[in-house]
Amino acid sequence: MDTLVLKIDAPLSQSVKNQLFSHQISNRNPYVAFAAKKNGVTVLLYTSGKLVLQGQAVVALAQELGLQTDLPQPKKATATQNMPMIGSDEVGNGSYFGGIAVVASFVTPDDHAFLQNLGVDDSKTLTDQKIRHIAPILEKKICHKALLLSPKKYNEMVGKGKTYNAVSVKVALHNQAIFLLLNEGVKPKKIVIDAFTSQSNYEKHLQKEKNHFSNPLTFQEKAESQYLAVAVSSIIARNLFLENLDKLSQNLGYQLPSGASKASDKVASKLLAAYGMTSLEYSAKLHFANTQKAQALLNNDK
Repeated sequence: MDTLVLKIDAPLSQSVKNQLFSHQISNRNPYVAFAAKKNGVTVLLYTSGKLVLQGQAVVALAQELGLQTDLPQPKKATATQNMPMIGSDEVGNGSYFGGIAVVASFVTPDDHAFLQNLGVDDSKTLTDQKIRHIAPILEKKICHKALLLSPKKYNEMVGKGKTYNAVSVKVALHNQAIFLLLNEGVKPKKIVIDAFTSQSNYEKHLQKEKNHFSNPLTFQEKAESQYLAVAVSSIIARNLFLENLDKLSQNLGYQLPSGASKASDKVASKLLAAYGMTSLEYSAKLHFANTQKAQALLNNDK
């Protein structure tokens, strides 16, 4: 049996719990905040922030969960972008409220100066206000395909006993966005996906998808800071996610926060009190731990 011990921060802890929620198991250790078992690997998240994985496939599961290990990693791709290329990125995966937006964009070297002048090469520092301003410009200028999976549709597809999990649904969305963009006739020399899982895991989930293409894929962590094509997709996707969050907020009469913090728990409990569970089915990703936390808040208020 292999054992992997990691120290992770609060956002990554929440991400692990969200991804493994449907695999949660009971554990009576008072110092264990969360326990799960998947693919024969036992996962224990301690209140100290220590994460322990035990089993025969700890490395594969760690990669699937997006965890960094001290084990040797494959050599990263060189961020060469002086060529026509497609970049794909998603937004909304870590947010309880709102859907998932995935965008694939085709960028050529002729676009670089325009994008850099617009500030796209520094998208990590962009505020939501700036993103809302430049995203429509990019949508008009850059050939792209944008997909939005609404929370309602997400809940129909993702969860225990359903067709997809939190990773495989992103594989399907990225694949479809790139497939549709290639069908527009663009000729990229490289396709880069902002890595959210290992390439082997991506390809495993890809086998059940209907649409396929022969172009090779490059998986790169933090790709939006290295490739303009991915940065463009990140900005357009963020804007699409924000627009969806605005629409959901207006329809429900409550301001829905981005992320999966205690603020989300509080708003979710108010929605439960006002409309019942159908409001969360419509606006949130139900398998997140926030759903149970919101129900607990509501019960405590009674």
